[in-house]
Formats: sequence, C-alpha cells, structure tokens
Amino acid sequence: MLIERIENNCITISLSSSAKDVFGIQSLINYAKYLEATSMSKAGQADVDALAESVNSNWWKNNKHRFLK
Repeated sequence: MLIERIENNCITISLSSSAKDVFGIQSLINYAKYLEATSMSKAGQADVDALAESVNSNWWKNNKHRFLK
C-alpha cells in the first residue's frame, strides 16, 4: 500500500491488485467520503438525531399502509 499527499491538497492511496476484500475496501472508501462530506459541518449529535427522527417519522407516516393492513 502506498499513501501520498499530492500538490492540490489530495491524498492518493494505491493498493495492490491482489487485495481481495472488495467489501472492506468499499467500506474504507465510503468512510473517507463521509469524513470529507462532514468535515465542515457544525451540526451536533442532537441535530443529527432530530433530523433522523423527523425523516423516520415522515417515512413511516407515508409508508405504514404498506405494512399494516
């Protein structure tokens, strides 16, 4: 594995083609994307929890007919 910081404020990670754990590599990429996307966020855990509760509540209101008959 080779990790390089290049001029335009990017990091390059090179892996051997023999890496077999594609699921693990994808999880690592997803986590890196999450870190990048949330790096400038000022939201706290309480804000995230409130948003999740709102989304879940609205989803259930719009879809409960599909589960309760």
